[in-house]
Amino acid sequence: MKKFILYFCIFYFIPFYIKAQVSDTTKTNNPFAEARYHYFLKTVILFNEYLDTDNGSYNTTQLRLLYPIGNKAWNLRFDVPLISANTNSVNKTGIGDIGAGISYIPFIKNNNGLAIRARVISNSAQDPNFGSGKWVFIPTIFYARYLKTKKFLWISSLEYQASFAGQSDRSDINTTAYENVVLYFFGRNWISADTAFRYNNTVKGFQNNAFLEYGRKISADDLIYIHPSYAFGRQKTYNFGLEIGILVLF
Repeated sequence: MKKFILYFCIFYFIPFYIKAQVSDTTKTNNPFAEARYHYFLKTVILFNEYLDTDNGSYNTTQLRLLYPIGNKAWNLRFDVPLISANTNSVNKTGIGDIGAGISYIPFIKNNNGLAIRARVISNSAQDPNFGSGKWVFIPTIFYARYLKTKKFLWISSLEYQASFAGQSDRSDINTTAYENVVLYFFGRNWISADTAFRYNNTVKGFQNNAFLEYGRKISADDLIYIHPSYAFGRQKTYNFGLEIGILVLF
């Protein structure tokens, strides 16, 4: 665990000293080039999310790397979560399910664009409480558009999550999610509101959530954000949450 934390810190701080720019001016002026959801620059995201549940709490510290490839219409994504659980059944910390994905932008203009993404979440958690026990395939389609001016950005997504392998004694994953977020930019800041409707076909119920977010550029390439969230629906997985993160673009 100590070695992991050391590698984690090295991997996180190195990008602060590596800066690069994208020369394609068309890409830097389209919705998918906004700093909060940047497709065309290498991006490191480190965030911590606290979730309150009826059975206790979960705290996830996650490292995410976004890496554009080819003509930068393609983008690789890697996620490594470190989870701490404080519940009736478990009180410890360990690696959760590691994930990887690839995105592609088949259509883009200065004011709108379409993207598709495919992700795989592995069954790699160190403890059964830290993961689903399944391998999960997640295809997603995104539509992004500036509303009236470039001060407002709307991103809509439709996602499907399906397990295809893993432990036979764990519940299958079969979930559809429809999400919309609207961001408002002012100066070096932004605020956003997001609502996600999720129907879990395994438990036959909704697991929805919504959040508000405030973010700010602390330098030309570094951003911070905070957002509280609230879950709702008959089969909700948590009560409320709080996420704090930092993004580094390079």
